[in-house]
Amino acid sequence: MVPHLTLSTPDPGVVRNPGTPLDLDIVRRTRVNRSAVERRAATIPTRRTVKKDWQAAWLLRAVSCMDLTTLSGDDTPGTVRRLCAKARSPVRADVLDALGASDLGLTVAAVCVYHAMVPVAVRALTGSAIPVAAVSTGFPAGLSPLPQRIEEIHASVQAGASEIDVVITRGNVLTGDWSALYDEVRAFRAAVGEVHLKVILGTGDLGILTNVAIKTSTGKEPVNATLPVGLVMARQIRDYHERTGQLVGFKPAGGIRTAKNALDWLLLIKEELGDRWLRADLFRFGASGLLTDIERQLEHHVTGRYSGSHRHPMV
Repeated sequence: MVPHLTLSTPDPGVVRNPGTPLDLDIVRRTRVNRSAVERRAATIPTRRTVKKDWQAAWLLRAVSCMDLTTLSGDDTPGTVRRLCAKARSPVRADVLDALGASDLGLTVAAVCVYHAMVPVAVRALTGSAIPVAAVSTGFPAGLSPLPQRIEEIHASVQAGASEIDVVITRGNVLTGDWSALYDEVRAFRAAVGEVHLKVILGTGDLGILTNVAIKTSTGKEPVNATLPVGLVMARQIRDYHERTGQLVGFKPAGGIRTAKNALDWLLLIKEELGDRWLRADLFRFGASGLLTDIERQLEHHVTGRYSGSHRHPMV
Protein backbone atom coordinates (compact mmCIF):
# COMPACT_ATOMS: atom_id res chain seq x y z
CA MET A 1 0.00 0.00 0.00
CA VAL A 2 1.29 3.44 -0.86
CA PRO A 3 1.99 5.92 1.96
CA HIS A 4 -0.81 8.36 2.77
CA LEU A 5 -1.33 10.58 -0.24
CA THR A 6 -3.76 13.46 -0.61
CA LEU A 7 -4.29 14.83 -4.10
CA SER A 8 -4.64 18.43 -2.98
CA THR A 9 -6.94 20.86 -4.71
CA PRO A 10 -5.68 24.39 -5.46
CA ASP A 11 -5.33 26.60 -2.40
CA PRO A 12 -8.35 28.97 -2.42
CA GLY A 13 -6.25 31.52 -0.54
CA VAL A 14 -3.83 31.99 -3.43
CA VAL A 15 -4.41 35.38 -5.08
CA ARG A 16 -4.25 35.51 -8.87
CA ASN A 17 -0.88 36.95 -9.87
CA PRO A 18 -1.53 40.60 -10.84
CA GLY A 19 1.77 40.88 -12.72
CA THR A 20 4.44 43.51 -12.23
CA PRO A 21 5.76 46.45 -14.25
CA LEU A 22 8.65 45.71 -16.58
CA ASP A 23 11.95 46.35 -14.77
CA LEU A 24 14.71 46.34 -17.35
CA ASP A 25 17.37 46.72 -14.65
CA ILE A 26 16.50 43.23 -13.38
CA VAL A 27 16.57 41.90 -16.93
CA ARG A 28 19.95 43.42 -17.76
CA ARG A 29 21.69 42.18 -14.64
CA THR A 30 20.44 38.61 -15.01
CA ARG A 31 23.28 36.15 -15.59
CA VAL A 32 23.37 32.37 -15.61
CA ASN A 33 26.51 30.29 -15.04
CA ARG A 34 25.92 27.37 -17.41
CA SER A 35 28.65 25.16 -15.91
CA ALA A 36 27.29 25.60 -12.38
CA VAL A 37 23.73 24.95 -13.53
CA GLU A 38 24.70 21.79 -15.39
CA ARG A 39 26.71 20.48 -12.41
CA ARG A 40 23.78 21.08 -10.05
CA ALA A 41 21.27 19.54 -12.47
CA ALA A 42 23.46 16.43 -12.82
CA THR A 43 23.21 15.81 -9.06
CA ILE A 44 19.40 15.83 -8.96
CA PRO A 45 18.91 12.21 -10.11
CA THR A 46 21.69 11.01 -7.75
CA ARG A 47 21.26 13.04 -4.55
CA ARG A 48 18.22 11.13 -3.39
CA THR A 49 15.99 8.34 -4.65
CA VAL A 50 12.49 7.21 -3.79
CA LYS A 51 11.84 3.49 -3.66
CA LYS A 52 9.02 0.99 -3.28
CA ASP A 53 5.82 2.39 -1.75
CA TRP A 54 7.16 5.94 -1.72
CA GLN A 55 8.00 5.72 -5.41
CA ALA A 56 4.47 4.54 -6.16
CA ALA A 57 3.09 7.52 -4.21
CA TRP A 58 5.30 9.95 -6.13
CA LEU A 59 4.22 8.44 -9.43
CA LEU A 60 0.56 8.88 -8.50
CA ARG A 61 1.41 12.50 -7.71
CA ALA A 62 2.98 12.82 -11.16
CA VAL A 63 -0.25 11.56 -12.77
CA SER A 64 -2.27 14.14 -10.85
CA CYS A 65 0.01 16.90 -12.21
CA MET A 66 -0.17 15.79 -15.84
CA ASP A 67 -1.59 17.76 -18.76
CA LEU A 68 -2.56 14.76 -20.89
CA THR A 69 -1.85 16.01 -24.38
CA THR A 70 -2.56 15.27 -28.01
CA LEU A 71 -1.18 17.77 -30.51
CA SER A 72 -0.85 15.69 -33.67
CA GLY A 73 -1.76 16.57 -37.20
CA ASP A 74 -3.93 13.45 -37.37
CA ASP A 75 -6.03 14.21 -34.27
CA THR A 76 -9.68 13.30 -34.71
CA PRO A 77 -12.73 13.70 -32.45
CA GLY A 78 -12.51 9.98 -31.70
CA THR A 79 -8.88 10.29 -30.62
CA VAL A 80 -9.72 13.18 -28.31
CA ARG A 81 -12.72 11.39 -26.78
CA ARG A 82 -10.58 8.35 -26.01
CA LEU A 83 -7.90 10.57 -24.48
CA CYS A 84 -10.54 12.22 -22.28
CA ALA A 85 -11.74 8.79 -21.13
CA LYS A 86 -8.15 8.01 -20.16
CA ALA A 87 -7.91 11.35 -18.35
CA ARG A 88 -10.86 10.38 -16.17
CA SER A 89 -9.31 6.99 -15.29
CA PRO A 90 -5.57 7.34 -15.91
CA VAL A 91 -4.55 4.22 -13.96
CA ARG A 92 -6.34 0.87 -14.20
CA ALA A 93 -8.76 0.22 -11.35
CA ASP A 94 -7.17 -3.11 -10.38
CA VAL A 95 -3.75 -1.43 -10.00
CA LEU A 96 -5.23 1.34 -7.83
CA ASP A 97 -7.04 -1.26 -5.71
CA ALA A 98 -3.81 -3.17 -5.14
CA LEU A 99 -2.08 0.08 -4.14
CA GLY A 100 -4.84 0.98 -1.69
CA ALA A 101 -5.42 4.15 -3.69
CA SER A 102 -8.85 3.53 -5.22
CA ASP A 103 -10.47 6.20 -3.04
CA LEU A 104 -8.20 9.03 -4.22
CA GLY A 105 -10.40 10.02 -7.14
CA LEU A 106 -7.26 10.10 -9.28
CA THR A 107 -7.45 12.01 -12.56
CA VAL A 108 -4.95 13.95 -14.62
CA ALA A 109 -4.72 17.71 -14.12
CA ALA A 110 -6.01 18.71 -17.58
CA VAL A 111 -6.47 17.59 -21.17
CA CYS A 112 -4.49 19.70 -23.65
CA VAL A 113 -5.61 19.92 -27.30
CA TYR A 114 -5.61 22.18 -30.33
CA HIS A 115 -8.33 24.84 -30.49
CA ALA A 116 -10.37 22.89 -33.05
CA MET A 117 -10.73 20.01 -30.58
CA VAL A 118 -11.77 22.10 -27.56
CA PRO A 119 -15.54 21.57 -28.00
CA VAL A 120 -15.04 17.81 -28.35
CA ALA A 121 -12.90 17.65 -25.19
CA VAL A 122 -15.31 19.87 -23.22
CA ARG A 123 -18.23 17.59 -24.06
CA ALA A 124 -16.22 14.44 -23.28
CA LEU A 125 -15.21 15.78 -19.86
CA THR A 126 -18.65 17.02 -18.84
CA GLY A 127 -19.37 16.05 -15.25
CA SER A 128 -15.70 15.80 -14.31
CA ALA A 129 -13.57 18.50 -12.74
CA ILE A 130 -10.89 18.08 -15.42
CA PRO A 131 -10.21 21.34 -17.30
CA VAL A 132 -9.55 21.60 -21.02
CA ALA A 133 -6.35 23.44 -21.98
CA ALA A 134 -6.06 24.84 -25.50
CA VAL A 135 -2.72 25.57 -27.14
CA SER A 136 -3.14 28.93 -28.76
CA THR A 137 -1.50 31.95 -30.43
CA GLY A 138 -0.12 30.13 -33.44
CA PHE A 139 1.32 27.07 -31.71
CA PRO A 140 4.08 25.96 -32.05
CA ALA A 141 5.92 28.77 -33.88
CA GLY A 142 3.91 31.71 -32.53
CA LEU A 143 4.55 33.73 -35.69
CA SER A 144 1.03 34.63 -36.79
CA PRO A 145 -0.03 38.31 -36.43
CA LEU A 146 -0.79 39.42 -32.87
CA PRO A 147 -4.47 40.34 -33.54
CA GLN A 148 -5.00 36.87 -35.00
CA ARG A 149 -3.42 35.24 -31.96
CA ILE A 150 -5.58 37.32 -29.62
CA GLU A 151 -8.69 36.27 -31.54
CA GLU A 152 -7.63 32.64 -31.24
CA ILE A 153 -7.51 33.03 -27.45
CA HIS A 154 -11.00 34.54 -27.41
CA ALA A 155 -12.32 31.72 -29.59
CA SER A 156 -10.84 28.99 -27.34
CA VAL A 157 -12.28 30.60 -24.21
CA GLN A 158 -15.70 30.90 -25.84
CA ALA A 159 -15.50 27.23 -26.85
CA GLY A 160 -15.07 26.24 -23.21
CA ALA A 161 -11.32 26.05 -22.59
CA SER A 162 -10.54 26.94 -19.00
CA GLU A 163 -6.78 27.02 -19.53
CA ILE A 164 -4.90 28.65 -22.41
CA ASP A 165 -1.31 27.74 -23.31
CA VAL A 166 0.10 30.63 -25.36
CA VAL A 167 3.32 30.83 -27.38
CA ILE A 168 5.67 33.78 -27.13
CA THR A 169 7.49 35.26 -30.10
CA ARG A 170 10.96 33.81 -29.57
CA GLY A 171 12.41 36.48 -31.88
CA ASN A 172 11.74 39.08 -29.19
CA VAL A 173 14.04 37.13 -26.89
CA LEU A 174 16.74 36.47 -29.45
CA THR A 175 16.91 40.18 -30.34
CA GLY A 176 16.62 41.35 -26.73
CA ASP A 177 13.37 43.23 -27.33
CA TRP A 178 12.11 42.71 -23.79
CA SER A 179 9.56 45.53 -23.98
CA ALA A 180 7.87 43.87 -26.96
CA LEU A 181 7.85 40.52 -25.15
CA TYR A 182 6.36 42.13 -22.02
CA ASP A 183 3.63 43.85 -24.06
CA GLU A 184 2.85 40.62 -25.88
CA VAL A 185 2.38 38.58 -22.71
CA ARG A 186 0.37 41.40 -21.12
CA ALA A 187 -1.95 41.36 -24.16
CA PHE A 188 -2.37 37.59 -23.81
CA ARG A 189 -3.18 37.98 -20.12
CA ALA A 190 -5.83 40.58 -20.88
CA ALA A 191 -7.35 38.35 -23.57
CA VAL A 192 -7.81 35.28 -21.35
CA GLY A 193 -9.74 37.16 -18.65
CA GLU A 194 -10.11 34.92 -15.60
CA VAL A 195 -9.06 31.78 -17.47
CA HIS A 196 -5.76 30.20 -16.38
CA LEU A 197 -2.85 31.37 -18.54
CA LYS A 198 0.26 29.28 -19.23
CA VAL A 199 3.06 30.81 -21.31
CA ILE A 200 5.03 28.48 -23.59
CA LEU A 201 8.57 29.78 -23.94
CA GLY A 202 10.10 27.43 -26.49
CA THR A 203 13.37 27.17 -24.57
CA GLY A 204 14.88 24.92 -27.22
CA ASP A 205 14.89 27.95 -29.53
CA LEU A 206 16.20 30.53 -27.05
CA GLY A 207 19.89 29.77 -27.49
CA ILE A 208 21.36 30.45 -24.04
CA LEU A 209 20.26 29.85 -20.44
CA THR A 210 20.29 33.58 -19.69
CA ASN A 211 17.51 33.98 -22.25
CA VAL A 212 15.62 31.18 -20.54
CA ALA A 213 15.94 32.98 -17.22
CA ILE A 214 14.60 36.26 -18.58
CA LYS A 215 11.69 35.24 -20.56
CA THR A 216 9.40 25.76 -20.93
CA SER A 217 9.13 24.52 -24.32
CA THR A 218 6.40 23.87 -26.88
CA GLY A 219 7.52 20.26 -27.11
CA LYS A 220 8.09 20.80 -30.83
CA GLU A 221 11.70 22.05 -30.73
CA PRO A 222 14.73 19.79 -31.35
CA VAL A 223 15.66 20.24 -27.65
CA ASN A 224 12.78 20.34 -25.19
CA ALA A 225 12.46 20.18 -21.41
CA THR A 226 15.81 19.46 -19.73
CA LEU A 227 16.81 19.56 -16.07
CA PRO A 228 19.30 22.46 -16.52
CA VAL A 229 16.57 24.56 -18.14
CA GLY A 230 14.16 23.50 -15.39
CA LEU A 231 16.64 24.50 -12.72
CA VAL A 232 17.03 27.97 -14.23
CA MET A 233 13.26 28.40 -14.46
CA ALA A 234 12.67 27.16 -10.91
CA ARG A 235 15.19 29.62 -9.50
CA GLN A 236 13.62 32.49 -11.41
CA ILE A 237 10.23 31.49 -10.01
CA ARG A 238 11.72 31.40 -6.50
CA ASP A 239 13.35 34.80 -7.00
CA TYR A 240 10.06 36.27 -8.26
CA HIS A 241 8.22 34.87 -5.24
CA GLU A 242 10.80 36.36 -2.87
CA ARG A 243 10.53 39.78 -4.54
CA THR A 244 6.76 39.96 -5.00
CA GLY A 245 5.14 37.34 -2.77
CA GLN A 246 3.37 35.93 -5.87
CA LEU A 247 3.27 32.24 -6.73
CA VAL A 248 4.05 31.33 -10.35
CA GLY A 249 3.70 27.81 -11.67
CA PHE A 250 5.89 25.77 -13.99
CA LYS A 251 5.11 23.26 -16.75
CA PRO A 252 7.94 21.37 -18.46
CA ALA A 253 6.87 19.79 -21.74
CA GLY A 254 8.54 17.79 -24.47
CA GLY A 255 10.80 14.78 -24.02
CA ILE A 256 9.46 13.67 -20.61
CA ARG A 257 8.53 10.10 -21.48
CA THR A 258 9.51 7.82 -18.58
CA ALA A 259 8.56 7.44 -14.95
CA LYS A 260 12.22 8.04 -14.06
CA ASN A 261 12.12 11.38 -15.92
CA ALA A 262 9.01 12.35 -13.95
CA LEU A 263 10.64 11.48 -10.62
CA ASP A 264 13.70 13.58 -11.50
CA TRP A 265 11.47 16.59 -12.22
CA LEU A 266 9.50 16.15 -8.99
CA LEU A 267 12.77 16.00 -7.05
CA LEU A 268 13.99 19.18 -8.74
CA ILE A 269 10.78 21.03 -7.87
CA LYS A 270 10.78 19.77 -4.27
CA GLU A 271 14.40 20.77 -3.68
CA GLU A 272 14.30 24.14 -5.45
CA LEU A 273 10.76 25.37 -4.72
CA GLY A 274 9.34 23.18 -1.96
CA ASP A 275 6.27 21.03 -1.43
CA ARG A 276 3.81 23.83 -2.20
CA TRP A 277 4.78 23.55 -5.86
CA LEU A 278 4.03 19.82 -5.98
CA ARG A 279 0.36 20.47 -6.69
CA ALA A 280 -1.41 20.70 -10.02
CA ASP A 281 -2.19 24.41 -9.63
CA LEU A 282 1.55 25.22 -9.67
CA PHE A 283 3.22 22.31 -11.45
CA ARG A 284 2.30 20.36 -14.58
CA PHE A 285 3.87 17.86 -16.92
CA GLY A 286 2.98 18.37 -20.56
CA ALA A 287 3.00 14.76 -21.75
CA SER A 288 1.26 11.90 -23.50
CA GLY A 289 3.42 8.77 -23.59
CA LEU A 290 4.62 9.41 -20.01
CA LEU A 291 1.38 8.04 -18.58
CA THR A 292 1.91 4.65 -20.22
CA ASP A 293 5.31 4.19 -18.58
CA ILE A 294 4.03 5.34 -15.17
CA GLU A 295 1.21 2.79 -15.37
CA ARG A 296 3.69 0.06 -16.28
CA GLN A 297 5.89 0.97 -13.30
CA LEU A 298 2.90 0.95 -10.95
CA GLU A 299 1.82 -2.49 -12.19
CA HIS A 300 5.36 -3.74 -11.70
CA HIS A 301 5.26 -2.41 -8.13
CA VAL A 302 2.08 -4.40 -7.53
CA THR A 303 2.89 -7.64 -9.37
CA GLY A 304 6.68 -7.72 -9.67
CA ARG A 305 6.34 -8.06 -13.44
CA TYR A 306 6.55 -5.55 -16.28
CA SER A 307 3.54 -5.63 -18.54
CA GLY A 308 3.38 -4.84 -22.23
CA SER A 309 2.52 -1.30 -23.23
CA HIS A 310 -0.63 -2.62 -24.93
CA ARG A 311 -2.08 -3.24 -21.47
CA HIS A 312 -2.03 0.50 -20.84
CA PRO A 313 -3.34 2.02 -24.06
CA MET A 314 -3.48 5.78 -24.39
CA VAL A 315 -6.25 5.83 -27.00
